[in-house]
Amino acid sequence: MAKQSRKTVIDKMNHALLNFITPIGGIEFFRNKLHIGESISRIYAITKYPSTVDIGWLSRVSNIPRTVNCQIFQPVDNGALIENLSRSVTQNRGRAESTKDALTRQRAEKAADDAEDLMRQIDQNGETVGYMTNLIMAVAKDEKEFDRVCRKIESTVSFIHCKVRSLTNLQLQAYKALAPYHTTQKDIELIARRNIALSTYMGGFPFASSGYSDLGGSYLAKDALGGLIVIDPWKRGGDRTNTNWVIMGVAGVGKSTAIKHILLNEYMSGTRIILIDPEREYKYMTRQLGGDWIHAGGSGGRINPLQIRPVPQDEEEESDALYRNEGKGMGAMALHFKTFEIHIQLYMPDITPIQMALLKQALEELYGNFGITWDTDIAGMKATDFPVYSDLYALIVQKHTAAKGKDKEVYEYLKALIREIAEGADSFLWNGHTTLNPSSRFICIDTFDLQNASDRVKKTEYFNELTWCWEQMSNDRCERVLLVCDEAYLLIDPQVPQSLIFLRNVAKRARKYEAGLAIISHSVVDFLDPSVKMYGQALLDIPCYKVLMGTDGKNLSETADLYNLTDVEQDVLFSKKRVQAIFMIGSKRMLIHFDIPAYKFDYMGAAGGIYDLIL
Repeated sequence: MAKQSRKTVIDKMNHALLNFITPIGGIEFFRNKLHIGESISRIYAITKYPSTVDIGWLSRVSNIPRTVNCQIFQPVDNGALIENLSRSVTQNRGRAESTKDALTRQRAEKAADDAEDLMRQIDQNGETVGYMTNLIMAVAKDEKEFDRVCRKIESTVSFIHCKVRSLTNLQLQAYKALAPYHTTQKDIELIARRNIALSTYMGGFPFASSGYSDLGGSYLAKDALGGLIVIDPWKRGGDRTNTNWVIMGVAGVGKSTAIKHILLNEYMSGTRIILIDPEREYKYMTRQLGGDWIHAGGSGGRINPLQIRPVPQDEEEESDALYRNEGKGMGAMALHFKTFEIHIQLYMPDITPIQMALLKQALEELYGNFGITWDTDIAGMKATDFPVYSDLYALIVQKHTAAKGKDKEVYEYLKALIREIAEGADSFLWNGHTTLNPSSRFICIDTFDLQNASDRVKKTEYFNELTWCWEQMSNDRCERVLLVCDEAYLLIDPQVPQSLIFLRNVAKRARKYEAGLAIISHSVVDFLDPSVKMYGQALLDIPCYKVLMGTDGKNLSETADLYNLTDVEQDVLFSKKRVQAIFMIGSKRMLIHFDIPAYKFDYMGAAGGIYDLIL
């Protein structure tokens, strides 16, 4: 029993800490560095600080990879410090008045002003003050890496307007001050100790204020210290201008869990959820919430591509359209022709401009046969008031019969293609009136059965669903609606980027309709292909809320460049720890862990490996 207990204690030891205190191979000190076991190290001290600093001003120093950082704060008697500061003010004022050198006078005046500000904080606000010592140790396995870490320390400290000094001939004393068994070293204090307000010292830490709260909203996750992250995605102000999300991560890092957690938060807060689900991951959740699960394979719900619906324009395009039409804007039918053209190009990527022109001409005639013109107000029309593809096919057959010459060849081609939609294998998808009429606040459009279809059919149907979703988002400006596009890479086609353009315009305009867009995918690389980057990057840049989960390889490199990630943040993503992420909210970013309440798992189901996370 004694041997077993001793083995348990050994297993629980922190071997990294043990090797730091008593390293194998011992410690050897040199003039400007030291060897700890097999590692090469150097200890620096910050010797000068700027007069004004921002919140988290020491975060860059604390987060340098391959370093050990030690901050020491020693409170002092306020009365004695005020006397010293008062003498300092008098001396610096006298120096400023007596000197003829402009630079010396400026520095003396600045020192006097800073001392007066600190006296005011102590005397009027009851501020606690003390002496701060800040030590940084570089640790590396070889000389090349050691030089890189040292340069990183020096450049980072310079970036926050501080000065750093290598403690030459004092590496032994510095190690004693920095080590876990910390001992006071007067030589180090004389060089590195500086008086500072406690609030400034605490505010310098990246974790000075654990957690984050909007004073409303819902619990999202926990930060690195276990503080709660509570956000309201619909809050506006400052750098938070929209309610769009982008969620990226490779398979197996808990992305599905995080997404479902966020969706439950929104559902409970009254937001209407519209979800496009290509992997059937959300069917169970939809059923548990009493939502509308729509099988988009043709049997459970159909969206008629020929039904005229509003189209989200780019803001500049809309402004031009309003100007040209004296405030009336482009008619619904004119806008819908843009949607129809994209729909056809996705389905028939080889269609020529002549063929497209004749097809649109036939469609215009078909709408006329149904009493729909360029000026028709479609607001009061029902789904059955619009033509379907079998009507368009019949008209093209008539035109083919009457055509001559080259037109007959064109109509022959169009007849063959439209027949596939009107009477062929794809007729169950698009030939018929729109049957989607959901009434719940949680709507899941399931496209799982389309995954065995060709890429052009999947992309065409995905885009067709998006046009319907935008209609739901823009119907009521007072209703909060969140559109979630899972596996969004399915929309990317370098040959036909119009679907990405459509989605980008939704992202830009959703905020005006009290709506939001969530883009979920595995890789940012798909969106940054040179042929689609102009539109794809906007989908990654526009959202105010970004959740970046584990990844590696080229995707990690592209993500780091796109979001200017630090080395530490890249290490977090590279580790690919489950349910851990970098969370960006506006310009603020933090490391979070999705610690989800147990009751929520009852709504999530097993799709996406949810149960693995529970166990």
